[in-house]
Amino acid sequence: MSSVAPVRSSDDGSGPARRAGRAVGRALHLPARGIRRATHAHGAGESGLGKLIELHAINGAGDVMITVALASTVFFSVPTDEARGRVALYLAITMAPFTVLAPVIGPLLDRLPHGRRAAMAASMLARALLALLMSGAVATGGIQLYPAALGVLVASKAYGVVRSAVVPRLLPPKFSLVKANSRVTLAGLLATGAAAPVGAALHLIGPPWPLYGACVIFVWGAFAAFTLPHKVDEAKGERRARLSTHEAHSKRPGLRTVSRSVLCGLLANASMRALSGFLIFFLAFLLREHPLAGQSAAVSLGIVGVSAGVGNACGTAVGAWLRSRAPEAIIAAVLCLTLGVAVLAAVFFSALFMAVLAATAGFCQALAKLSLDAMIQRDVPEAVRTSAFARSETLLQVAWVLGGAIGIVLPLNGVLGMSVAAAIVALGTTMALRGVLSAPRPHHPDPSRPRVA
Repeated sequence: MSSVAPVRSSDDGSGPARRAGRAVGRALHLPARGIRRATHAHGAGESGLGKLIELHAINGAGDVMITVALASTVFFSVPTDEARGRVALYLAITMAPFTVLAPVIGPLLDRLPHGRRAAMAASMLARALLALLMSGAVATGGIQLYPAALGVLVASKAYGVVRSAVVPRLLPPKFSLVKANSRVTLAGLLATGAAAPVGAALHLIGPPWPLYGACVIFVWGAFAAFTLPHKVDEAKGERRARLSTHEAHSKRPGLRTVSRSVLCGLLANASMRALSGFLIFFLAFLLREHPLAGQSAAVSLGIVGVSAGVGNACGTAVGAWLRSRAPEAIIAAVLCLTLGVAVLAAVFFSALFMAVLAATAGFCQALAKLSLDAMIQRDVPEAVRTSAFARSETLLQVAWVLGGAIGIVLPLNGVLGMSVAAAIVALGTTMALRGVLSAPRPHHPDPSRPRVA
């Protein structure tokens, strides 16, 4: 009978395996409580914004897992010439149809105002299934990989459109939309940075493993979507907004009829998003062919990518501090700054200026987008505000695709590339300055427009 005692001791939880399990549980519990405390601070937990912040972090982690798997297959695993052909094929099969589908995403989601949680969950589940489908073709880079990648892209952008429309409904008391979007975006960036090395480690096990990880993350996200408050699905009093309209007495207001400065701010942001897509594709091939001095192509891309990511995170954090400033002036200022750096990069082309341009573009893009959100909050009536967010997000995604297309077809000449980047930003700077000139003057406020939060 005495021989049974050790087994009973283990069952009571005193065995080494149980003790190790409890230790791991406690180690994970403390960071989880800290994350929950941060995401639910300042009333975000009571309003439901904290749940959306966590959901967006899950979304970012899953997307970067798929990005790691595709980049390893389409770009890093083959010679430069073949990689350029594969990326061009990816752009043709995946991005080109997306430019046709993207304008339809907003209107389709407008027809589902009572199912926003279900729409976000469906986006997660669709990407989970597509990740499993891609896992069989990712090692060979077969043609069947690209339609699945298109599906992932469409599902991801559909989630982004719904998320932009949901944020205004979850604002805590005395919380501006700029601050709310800053928190949501920053959570996605932090999750992306944390998940990227995990995806790279999974890729060392085998090419399909990052996709398996993405599948698990997106299934988790599908369940998390239904933890959002029920008010997310409420659409009382909402109408659909047009991007623009020339009808003098239209009953459906558009962004142009509501505020010319909003339309100018949207077009200025579109140029920044096009610059982002351009730099991603152009610098990826340029640095692979001509890496930074003394560094490999992967390290060179990592340096520029980290610069852009840090700049984006800093811009998002600064956005909350600038929430009470004039958004038109912020957009014009950041585009002028980006234009100046792009011109310097074209005149004095070097590795340093490439990294500085990437960081500046990330920083300024984040500030410009947060300022655009504030302008929509100020000038667009609440009845059509969620629809306006859907329209603006769709246009920005199309701009990113067009910028990427320019980056993939441009010859690998650094001076030429930076000159094209400066030209893209110059177009947006013109629109930003026009937006400042057409902005409502503080000394003559329009009583029909709400003030900036």
